[in-house]
Amino acid sequence: MTGGWSRCCPCFGSRSSVDRDGDGAADRDPVVLVSGMGGSILHSKNKKSGFESRVWVRIWLADLQFRKKLWSIYNPLTGYTEELDDTCEIIVPDDDFGLYAIDILDPSLFVKLMHLTDVYHFHDMVDMLVGCGYKKGTTLFGFGYDFRQSNRIDKSMEGLKVKLETAHKASGGRKVNIISHSMGGLLVSCFLSLYPDIFSKYVNKWICIACPFQGAPGCINDSLLTGLQFVEGFESYFFVLRWTMHQLVVECPSIYEMMPNPGYDWKEQPLIQIWRKKQTEEQAPSVKLETYGPHESSTVFEEALRNNELSYQGKTVALPFNFAIFKWATATRQVLNNAQLPEGVTFYNIYGTSFDTPFHVCFGSETSPIVDLSELCHTMPEYSFVDGDETVPTESAKADGYAAAVRVGIPARHRELLRDERVFELIKQWLGLGLGVTSKVAKLQNSSKVMDVVSS
Repeated sequence: MTGGWSRCCPCFGSRSSVDRDGDGAADRDPVVLVSGMGGSILHSKNKKSGFESRVWVRIWLADLQFRKKLWSIYNPLTGYTEELDDTCEIIVPDDDFGLYAIDILDPSLFVKLMHLTDVYHFHDMVDMLVGCGYKKGTTLFGFGYDFRQSNRIDKSMEGLKVKLETAHKASGGRKVNIISHSMGGLLVSCFLSLYPDIFSKYVNKWICIACPFQGAPGCINDSLLTGLQFVEGFESYFFVLRWTMHQLVVECPSIYEMMPNPGYDWKEQPLIQIWRKKQTEEQAPSVKLETYGPHESSTVFEEALRNNELSYQGKTVALPFNFAIFKWATATRQVLNNAQLPEGVTFYNIYGTSFDTPFHVCFGSETSPIVDLSELCHTMPEYSFVDGDETVPTESAKADGYAAAVRVGIPARHRELLRDERVFELIKQWLGLGLGVTSKVAKLQNSSKVMDVVSS
């Protein structure tokens, strides 16, 4: 049952980190941390000089650099989203054994001094694991990737394969434990589906946090029409603008792959609702509420984005709803549906609860209706909320389709799950670190029943 309507949507320095390696290599199975949407540092690398500059995430000149270096267009011949700036390429730095790119997303001195925790991504979890005896480059690794691209694109699949092989070899032939966050769970699922033998060879356990297994309906439907705002409040004026982000989103296969799954049996179908004013020569004006489910939503995107365009270096670039990406994403959904957990691999699912999470989006009102659907791109919708982590509905995050050892609901927001002490306690338990746990967590140990860990 959806909740009430609201206009507020909460979604979506040196290259060496501080020495947190600890002393010596502990007797641990290796861990690979896999980030999600927006959870990796991206650099723009000049193809001639090789000079690199950070374009995501950055606080200073964020919007300007984003437009110059990250605006992209999809190439249906390759399946990749390619930068409009053909003098540069987007890369993910692999410093600190892959951990640099997913630790503090803007590692500038200013951010560290001000301790702007919005960009402290896997930072606290890395600290926790190092404190438990994991050693970077031996038993602890990070996997960041170009999150603009499809979750099944060859470069990401090969990158994850190499990372698993590296962790396996560095730890002396031990099997790997994966901890993924958000869209990273979809990437791991694609790898599992496409390369089940390799997954089975290298992976022992997979701990999945806040994954939109069946999509993130409210946030994604809205982002395709009006853009994304990663930072809220006063700080947003210094970050990438919503409209700027929108022009990237419509060319990102990863976004299309998180649209609500039309084949999933939702408790209530996620809807795009539009109060529409229509008038003909024969009839007086009328206002009607139109509704579009996952099967029909592409018609809304097509009409709303038909005139969408941007200006880049004096040229006009048309950016309508991209049906080539939509077709690719539909095939990705089939890849995800085909994923099966190999025998011998243990899967754990942590999902967020207790926060209003956008589900339906509604544009216009009975007294202020939409006339032309192109108005949607300049209209902030109202949202109807369901339970979740403010980004991913609980229903979607729980619907993994795997034989999970345990599914646990934690009352926390989407990104806050990465630094939640209750999550850390579960991770320690599941990694077999031999540490004591609270009674609330201990009772989940031998149960596959979905239960919520309630904050005290």
